[in-house]
Amino acid sequence: MAHSAQLTTFPAFMRVDAKKVAIFGNGAEAAAKARLVGNTSAEIVVYSDSPDAELTDSLDRLGLEPVVAEIAPERVTDLMEGATLVFAATGDDALDRAIVARARALRIPANAVDQPEYCDFLTPALVNRAPVAIAIGTEGAGPVLAQMIRARVDQMLSPSLGRLARLASDYRIAVDKLLPRGVIRRRFWRRFFEADVATHVEQGEISLARRAATRMLRNPEQVRGHVWLVGAGPGAEDLLTLRAQRAMMEADAIVYDALVPEEIVALGRRDAERFAVGKRKGCHSKSQNDINELLVRLAGEGKRIVRLKSGDPLVFGRAGEEMAALRDAAISFEIVPGITSAFAAAADFELPLTLRGVASSLVFTTGHDLTGASLPDWARLAISGATLCVYMGRTVAASVASRLIEAGLAADMTVAIVENASRGDRRLFHGTLADLPALEERSELAGPVMVVIGDAVAGADFSNSKPIAASRRDSERAPRTQAA
Repeated sequence: MAHSAQLTTFPAFMRVDAKKVAIFGNGAEAAAKARLVGNTSAEIVVYSDSPDAELTDSLDRLGLEPVVAEIAPERVTDLMEGATLVFAATGDDALDRAIVARARALRIPANAVDQPEYCDFLTPALVNRAPVAIAIGTEGAGPVLAQMIRARVDQMLSPSLGRLARLASDYRIAVDKLLPRGVIRRRFWRRFFEADVATHVEQGEISLARRAATRMLRNPEQVRGHVWLVGAGPGAEDLLTLRAQRAMMEADAIVYDALVPEEIVALGRRDAERFAVGKRKGCHSKSQNDINELLVRLAGEGKRIVRLKSGDPLVFGRAGEEMAALRDAAISFEIVPGITSAFAAAADFELPLTLRGVASSLVFTTGHDLTGASLPDWARLAISGATLCVYMGRTVAASVASRLIEAGLAADMTVAIVENASRGDRRLFHGTLADLPALEERSELAGPVMVVIGDAVAGADFSNSKPIAASRRDSERAPRTQAA
């Protein structure tokens, strides 16, 4: 008895260049097969006795015309002669089975649409980055699942992957001659697909990519490091950008803050080195100078590094100091933006951060900006109607509230508060500016807290949130509302 983890089909790629692939059918099924085979350089011949509009349109886009011929069991043998593959896609199950039987008699692999038992091969969901191809199959059990997986894989792969693979083929003979088998050759190819060559190809700089590849070939051990300053977003894995995911799969090392969930760190390559540098209140962490030195050292060793920061690296992420250190060391780097926590918090509350006629500006700040002797200049914006997003605001909530009220902001101004914005364990609270000091009493809120203050906040959905004031029950009062 076969083990449950074993496949009943063997995945393989068949050479079809300039070879005949015969498709029998009149409608959508035949059109779908023609589009699929159209990803290859095969000679596609579609036999049809009554082609419909969809088939005609699909073939026209492929630069083909259907061969009008009677599709009958006694006629198809002559039509499929010389074919490498046969697709029976007439929509008539009995006729499709008959076509498969004739193909098998000629020893031609055949496929009957939606009849797995009459398929010598199964068509996959295809991700095409020619010459790179990824075929996804479910052995006929779930074609829709295969298409869903294909869509996710297609998003993850850079559109330039095919160009990079074609460039690699130009260097293969030279690499085989100049570099010995083993570690040195593997290192070259790994760097080819991950380092400057890949970056230049992605940016459309093919001549620079060739120079970089030639330089690596002449000096295989001299590889320059590179740093991505990556925004990990507010914490939910599916809010990580596609570019961030690609960088993490290329990185030799991942340097991450304590606020970045392990689930996101785990998206990096398994063999990548990992460096936890803290950067969270109450956690042991490296100083910013230590982090700068670590990035410079790792890049100096020729490694590709992802510096993973919660939210967006350019919003309270101290990226400016790291960029300065990398520039001073002549190390290349790239910023990969992330979704900042204010946006995630607003989404959790269905809260419009700007609202026509109510709030036309937005302020990002940390609560610590309001603890000094003088009120920051931007406080005037909050008083004039701007929406105020306070990062890391739990422990200074009382000071924030009192300073803003003293400056003229209404004590009954609506506030929305989110712990762990965007994540499954998020907690939502609401209240007024006067209630905000109660936030400091919520010591159980161990995750990052975002506080949003302003007239626009009244337009949020508070049905899933609780009053922040500990002395009040959920049903005692609802926040004031305001028409948009």
